[in-house]
Amino acid sequence: MRVNFAIEDIILIVLYFVSVLYIGFRAKKSDNNDAVEEYLLAGRSLTLPMFVATLVSTWYGGILGVGEFTYKHGLAVWFVFGLPYYVFGSIFAFVLAGKVRRSKLFTIPDRLAQVYDKRTSFFGTILTLILVTPAPYFLMLGVLFQIIFGVDLKLSIVISTLLSVSYLFAGGFRADVYTDIFEFFLMFVGFSLIIPFAIVKYGGINFIVSNVPREVLTLAGGNSIQYIIAWFLIAVWTLVDPGFYQRCYAARDERTAKYGILISILFWMIFDFMTMTAGLYSRAILPGLEQPLMAYPLLAEVVLPKVAKGLFYIGMLATIMSTLNTLVF
Repeated sequence: MRVNFAIEDIILIVLYFVSVLYIGFRAKKSDNNDAVEEYLLAGRSLTLPMFVATLVSTWYGGILGVGEFTYKHGLAVWFVFGLPYYVFGSIFAFVLAGKVRRSKLFTIPDRLAQVYDKRTSFFGTILTLILVTPAPYFLMLGVLFQIIFGVDLKLSIVISTLLSVSYLFAGGFRADVYTDIFEFFLMFVGFSLIIPFAIVKYGGINFIVSNVPREVLTLAGGNSIQYIIAWFLIAVWTLVDPGFYQRCYAARDERTAKYGILISILFWMIFDFMTMTAGLYSRAILPGLEQPLMAYPLLAEVVLPKVAKGLFYIGMLATIMSTLNTLVF
């Protein structure tokens, strides 16, 4: 199926990229903070709304992968990519968030050096680098850029990457946070549009139930219990997620760090519901896709009118870019 864009959609998407660059480069540094602390942690000044917006948006980058998994396995996406992360995110909030903020460090390797030695810290640095590799997000963003503008994939990756991270060199973590706040709203706007349009055009839950395989509506999604347990254990990495630590270090106080994570979990639940519903509609409306990775883009093609389609693509772009800039930073 070919993806086509109206000129209105292209204009909206171009305006989105321009807006991100403007916000990123205009991020104001505070002259009252230590230069290193300002650049790496925005002067440890994150308020609760800022903390929530940046954490929610940065922890949800693999949107095309979520669509692919939902298309293949249905409700299992919540059991695999939702519930485990709520659990370990809550543990982080109650057990670690306050301690992390109280430490007043900059990075996880700093903590390793403090408790052990520089050799352990160096090894931890390598492991952290592997953990936050942005390569999958470079690719996903490049794929979307190629779909929208019809540019060669390699060139799409280069251009979209520059648009996503160039402002970080000037604005540091504050630029990351400010663009994340903007993208937080856009990712919710994008996915809040597609579900009502799908309901009006095709019907509600009865349409989904009648048009998807029965196993897609089970929590296991046709997968073995061992498979589910493996994914659940993978979610333990939340406890060493550098994005969590960086935001806790940057929070205004311990209370902001703790309750910011708990509030973020509520937003992740809402967004998970929207992405899962959109994925189920894609499976019901477009059975037999050769590339399930295209579940969301092709759903937008058959469901959304112009302008709404542009906003939905902006929502996907915002979801990826908010994670990509944090990992690169």
